[in-house]
Amino acid sequence: MIFCRLTLFVVCLYFVCSRLRDKITELLYNFKDRFALSYGLKLYNHGGVMKNTAAKGTQDILPEISSAWEHIEDKFREICQLYGYEEIRTPTFEHTEVFARGVGETSDVVQKEMYTFEDKGNRSITLRPEGTAGIVRSFIENGMNSLAFPVKLFYEITAFRYENVQKGRYREFHQLGVEAFGAEGPFIDAEMLAMLQHFFKALGLKQINLEINSLGTLESRAVYRETLLGYLRPHKNELCEDCQARMEENPLRVLDCKNDHCHEITKSAPLILDYLDEESEAHFNKLQELLDNLGVEYKVNPKIVRGLDYYSKTVFEFISENVGTQGTICGGGRYDGLIKLMGGQDTPGIGFALGEERLLLELEAQGVLRNDRPVADVFIASLDDEALEAAQKLSQELRYLGIRAQYELTGRSLKAQMKYAGKQGAKNLIVLGGDELSEGKAAVRSLVEKDKAEHEFDLDHVEVLADYLKN
Repeated sequence: MIFCRLTLFVVCLYFVCSRLRDKITELLYNFKDRFALSYGLKLYNHGGVMKNTAAKGTQDILPEISSAWEHIEDKFREICQLYGYEEIRTPTFEHTEVFARGVGETSDVVQKEMYTFEDKGNRSITLRPEGTAGIVRSFIENGMNSLAFPVKLFYEITAFRYENVQKGRYREFHQLGVEAFGAEGPFIDAEMLAMLQHFFKALGLKQINLEINSLGTLESRAVYRETLLGYLRPHKNELCEDCQARMEENPLRVLDCKNDHCHEITKSAPLILDYLDEESEAHFNKLQELLDNLGVEYKVNPKIVRGLDYYSKTVFEFISENVGTQGTICGGGRYDGLIKLMGGQDTPGIGFALGEERLLLELEAQGVLRNDRPVADVFIASLDDEALEAAQKLSQELRYLGIRAQYELTGRSLKAQMKYAGKQGAKNLIVLGGDELSEGKAAVRSLVEKDKAEHEFDLDHVEVLADYLKN
């Protein structure tokens, strides 16, 4: 009897301890997950193992392609500076109202695509979905209206939008763009389009067409808006859900819909160019004259409205005609009322933005993508530890003289070092050993021109070696 009771007690104790253990484990896992999430981490499999993959819609730009990005950015900077633009850098995130007001409450960007969160001070913060609104905020806050007009700014930014991921379109993406403030006439419009054409030509792009339109002033657009609504209302039930939702607030956005059925409906819609006021019509006509004078080819497309609410008068897009990459490479336009809308003094503005990911695809499609990875001017191989010290010192001296020098760091054999130098694309090779160090002389061998004679140099005359390597 005692044995039976003791057995029952042990079984019950084991059962209770097991339940208690499971409960404690569950509590610990829950605490771990809450702790991880509070610091922006997410743990998987209750094993503390983080998911080592990039988040959806992001990508790693690896060394084998980063040179192509650098080439685009360097060329963009060079062209912008030729036209008098200076770089501006603004925060990656802003108060949400900056984009809600600046981009437009009815835009898809604000309604569907922004990464918005509440910070620890209970402030609504948004990762920038585009560049213009933040730069306008900076223009107002830093009193740039007191500067001599026009104020010309360019930028290179990372931006964020929660949208469908597809080829050339990511949730974290990179933009190049410019903004020009204080110039009201069409001359700055024409210059900006000529600058873009200059940039595309400098990259080697050819199959890109410029399309332009005018959205008129706020007043003339209000008249057109009512006319367009009168056309769309009988077709409301035929439109997609997005167009039905946005029709009353901003019917012009229906013209920009990519849905095939909506596109068919708007084919016969009234054209905004027929409703321009005298000022807008004169501005648009003069712009075309200036583009003709500058030799910039273009096509008038009255259906271009752009996706953001702040545009007025001139709007434009550069369109690829390449099969497989057809679409907008770059877009922009005027936003003469935006600065006043955001609380600044009434100041005209114009700008554009282009996505680097999309541009890279276009360059690749046209066979003009440049990806010249930097290679060593010389690789210095070493035969022992004493030679390795000398190789390190020689490399450092050469680098101060503008020579890209590399040397062995992992203890490879001489044969493996030479193989590594070839794989890395090094142009020249120097081998250092006891004989070279005792004599104070070494030889440079070309890895590019195999039949070229070796060039002997004095280890104490590094400047002479540097001059030889440069030439």
